[in-house]
Amino acid sequence: MDWMETLVVVVHVVIAVALVGLVLIQQGKGADAGAAFGGGASQTVFGSQGSGSFLTRMTTLLAIVFFVTSFSLAVFAKQRAEVAGEAGIPVVTDSRQGPSEGAADNGDAAKSETGSGESDLPELE
Repeated sequence: MDWMETLVVVVHVVIAVALVGLVLIQQGKGADAGAAFGGGASQTVFGSQGSGSFLTRMTTLLAIVFFVTSFSLAVFAKQRAEVAGEAGIPVVTDSRQGPSEGAADNGDAAKSETGSGESDLPELE
């Protein structure tokens, strides 16, 4: 499953870069006024109208693939978090006292070995 996640990440990054490039290539709505006077219509590869619809369709397709890969990465992250949660937190054991699982329940966690209730850490002023 690790190779699948790597593949999705690589596809996700490539699609993200391609989306940025496609958005930068597209002309804004204000560029149509200049094209009405003959500017740029003969210089396009896809004809006078084909460029806009082709780039729009490609952008839409890449955006859909981007969202699918984003969703897939979220599912992978959720599965990884569940596996990490099932592993649990290890119990800290003290060789003199045994497992200290019940220390937090009765409020004795801050007491030192002498039982004075004071912490062994220096005070911060």
